[in-house]
Amino acid sequence: MPEFDHVSLLKEPVAQALLSSKIPARLAYTALDGSPRVIPIWFHWNGQQFVLGTPPTAPKVKALPMNPKVALSIDEETFPAKVLLVRGISTTEVIDGVAPEYAEAAKRYMGEEQGSAWVTQLGSMFKQMVRIVIQPEWVKILDFETRFPSAIESVIKGGS
Repeated sequence: MPEFDHVSLLKEPVAQALLSSKIPARLAYTALDGSPRVIPIWFHWNGQQFVLGTPPTAPKVKALPMNPKVALSIDEETFPAKVLLVRGISTTEVIDGVAPEYAEAAKRYMGEEQGSAWVTQLGSMFKQMVRIVIQPEWVKILDFETRFPSAIESVIKGGS
């Protein structure tokens, strides 16, 4: 069985299916007041990094530079659930217009026509966007068939 926390797991079929799905990621980050936050967010996987887009006024824009460590989860609701867990470091950059990766994500989530229309509408609301890049450092896959949470895995392997 492959190592559970290695970034190369992103090439596994379960991970690839989730990375190309229409399931939003759940982004966990630390807010400015120190509290944990988890938000659903569209993402684009470029083969090495997760790229997200957000308006410059979003609370995470100020919080991420203060504590760039984040976690992402992409998971199915069907049984047995397939889950991709990622921890990494984020960087932010203000860009003019809509981030190209955000536009790609919009088309994946909404379809070509509706996604393009949303990007046009968003571009008229915000002249700039913040491009968030997450570099994965730790990855785990759960499929509840061959890969389980560590507490269950321990019992299966004969631990207590």
